[in-house]
Amino acid sequence: MSSETKGDEESPTHPLLSSQQSQFSLSKNTTSQVALVGANVCPVESLDYEMIETDFFKQDWRARGRTQIYQYVFMKWALCFLVGLLVSLMGFFSNLAVENIAGIKFVVTSNMMLVGRYGMAFLVFAASNFVLTLFASIVTAFISPAAAGSGIPEVKAYLNGVDAPDIFSMKTLVVKIVGSISAVSSSLLVGKAGPMVHTGASIAALLIQGGSNYGITWKWLDYFKNDRDRRDLVTCGAAAGIAAAFRAPVGGLLFALEEMASWWRSALLWRAFFTTAIVAIMLRGFVDLCYSGECGLFGTGGLIMFDVTSDNVIYHLKDVPPVLLLGVIGGIFGSLYNFLLYKVLRVYNLSNGKGLVYKILLACSISVFTSCLLFGLPWFATCQPCPSDAQEACPTIGRSGNYKKFQCASGHYNDLASLIFNTNDDAIRNLFSFNTDSEFHGSTMLIFFVTCFFLSIISYGIVVPAGIFVPVIVTGASYGRYVGMLIGSHSNLNHGLFAVLGAASLLGGTMRMTVSLGVILLELTNNLLLLPLVMLVLLVSKTVADAFNGNIYDIIMKLKGFPYLEAHAEPYMRQLTVSDVVTGPLKCFHGIDKVANIVHVLMTTKHNGFPVIDKPPISDKSVLSGLILRAHLIVLLKKKAFISTPVSTDIHAFDQFSFVDFAKGGLGDVDKIEDLVLTDEEMDMFIDLHPFTNASPYTVVETMSLAKALILFREVGLRHMLVIPKIPDGSPVVGILTRHDFMPEHILGLHPMLEKSRWKRLRLQFLPLTKLF
Repeated sequence: MSSETKGDEESPTHPLLSSQQSQFSLSKNTTSQVALVGANVCPVESLDYEMIETDFFKQDWRARGRTQIYQYVFMKWALCFLVGLLVSLMGFFSNLAVENIAGIKFVVTSNMMLVGRYGMAFLVFAASNFVLTLFASIVTAFISPAAAGSGIPEVKAYLNGVDAPDIFSMKTLVVKIVGSISAVSSSLLVGKAGPMVHTGASIAALLIQGGSNYGITWKWLDYFKNDRDRRDLVTCGAAAGIAAAFRAPVGGLLFALEEMASWWRSALLWRAFFTTAIVAIMLRGFVDLCYSGECGLFGTGGLIMFDVTSDNVIYHLKDVPPVLLLGVIGGIFGSLYNFLLYKVLRVYNLSNGKGLVYKILLACSISVFTSCLLFGLPWFATCQPCPSDAQEACPTIGRSGNYKKFQCASGHYNDLASLIFNTNDDAIRNLFSFNTDSEFHGSTMLIFFVTCFFLSIISYGIVVPAGIFVPVIVTGASYGRYVGMLIGSHSNLNHGLFAVLGAASLLGGTMRMTVSLGVILLELTNNLLLLPLVMLVLLVSKTVADAFNGNIYDIIMKLKGFPYLEAHAEPYMRQLTVSDVVTGPLKCFHGIDKVANIVHVLMTTKHNGFPVIDKPPISDKSVLSGLILRAHLIVLLKKKAFISTPVSTDIHAFDQFSFVDFAKGGLGDVDKIEDLVLTDEEMDMFIDLHPFTNASPYTVVETMSLAKALILFREVGLRHMLVIPKIPDGSPVVGILTRHDFMPEHILGLHPMLEKSRWKRLRLQFLPLTKLF
């Protein structure tokens, strides 16, 4: 390894999409306008979180009574309650399905192993995995490619202001749930936490649009047909997804705050907390149901905490060095994990670009390879005698447990099979279990760690709903337990606690979160005494990993091509002003403009916002009146709010329209200019744009630092930012900034000399592996 000042690994200069795939805009800036959504290349748009303060909007708000305000507040909380309720139900259903589908597979395989039918056992195991993977890949590839992957990068990009098609549609939600169940049950080393986040966000988005895509409307939901309220509820849904996946309500809330949301306020914190509390209460009832034995073959699964409270955690100063060592190891392995996953995803993209058949073949090939590996590896493990003080039946037959018989003689168990022939939840429970220091051999932990590390990397990029949260926990727990075995009696911590700390270290090394991961692990283990050690190992692993590359979700987002705005500006942006990146041509409208001109501009451009300028005789000189949105112009054309002469008249705009007309429709429900039919007579008429123009758009002077403009743009949640001249001479508008103008590839394309600037973040590179790949 050596230090390099070349491009950061977390912000690759060359995303998965080629430049030819990005030609969707008629303006000069054609970068970052398409992205890989799930497994499909789609055009992406920006969301507008700004309050559009038109005269019509102000009049509508003044006209609203107290009853309407109470309805709005009540529906906010009611929607949060429904999101918590539905996400907990989906989490319970998914967990129950995985435990029983995988349970049946493992029971049938184990029964055949007991009678010595090893070949048939392998065929059943491999065929079951193959069919489950084939089903998951087919429904994903043919019905909803947007459901592929974990969904966290897509949701995170949405909360940053990137609108991608179909990420929250009903078909994506169904495929996400069904495909995730099938993929996790197929013994692929993938998780269900990421898909649960996407599921929660999709449920929230579908609830708030109220079925408008299907002709179902409810008056009370009309108030929420805007990007701001939809964003807030999607944030609550994402928090509920993590809460349902790990039964960690506070951890889910902090995950949404630390990792997902780009914009936060105290009122949203309260509603997200309420949502995750509903999830926790509902799952508590489901856990009670599972305690009564009603959950099926394989016990309680992920709905029960990995309880290590029975072990009194006592540690001293001499235990700190091993914990620091785990943090360093986790940082190195985490950054290596991100590096290898980045390379694998680029390789998979070459195959996936050839068509649906290649995507499905790749998924099936990974399934066959995984089945052969998982069934073959336990044969190399040594059989161990059952402990005399075992707290459960040894060997465990027909259910989950620490003592799988596999090919061993009576009274013996195969420790590697105990980890492999279980669901991921049960494998984690086995690794976290206390008073089991003698139950797993060191070579078993090493083999299991290497297997999980590489299988989780090659399994993520295939066309199935798949998360990496749980595989990272399993992988980290395995090497954490192995480190505990190496340290042995030199530490007061048992191997189960080392497994917990190992999981924390790899999570910190890959995902670069601290607070939320610490709380999630504490809620998982139900052990507050671990807090200081977990905090320490997370801080060390994140610090070490940050020296190499970035957050795994940020890497995936940028590989997919999402125009994500970072919270910080790159140093070279301080050397530029906004006028250095503004591109044309700029299209403007007059305050009263001809219908034919409006239609022509809308037909020949894809812009979504247009400056409105008043010129003489309406004003003494050219004056910026405001900004009008493309969607609002289409509404005016559709409603035919025309006047016969270009003179400002007191048209009854407030009587002719309601706020519902300008509300944003359901996901993907957008009127198009091509669908409008206008006569020649109507084309010669005029529209007074003043009542529908945002008279207070955000503007910056052309000499403002690009770095400052980026921070303002992101913090306010803008879609358009007007650039005005420093000296008012000529046109009152220089140009419009959108999120695409802040993308590094656009800036460096305009100013290539900055590519070699010394103002780059210092990163360590895996040079031998870089040359290998």
